Amino acid sequence: MIEAMACGTPVIAFKSGSVVEVIEEGVSGFVVETLEDAVAAVGRIGSLERAEVRAAFERRFTAERMARDYTRIYQALSASYFASSDPTQVLSPAAT
Repeated sequence: MIEAMACGTPVIAFKSGSVVEVIEEGVSGFVVETLEDAVAAVGRIGSLERAEVRAAFERRFTAERMARDYTRIYQALSASYFASSDPTQVLSPAAT
């Protein structure tokens, strides 16, 4: 799915696994539940702009975007760790 979106290709996928988290309904593709839904989605695929599909990919899945997010998370964890009077509480499962 993500590879197709990177090329600007709209995706039609059955609602399973990570599909609902990856596809922006009506923007990067359509999430369907039945074969009939999939056939109907094929008829609507032309309403999606390839540039918008690519833009949706860039907003969410580029290496640069993911690296920025991870860096932000690590910086926040690091700041919390060093600011805490009990650093073990910052990284414990109960603290998340």
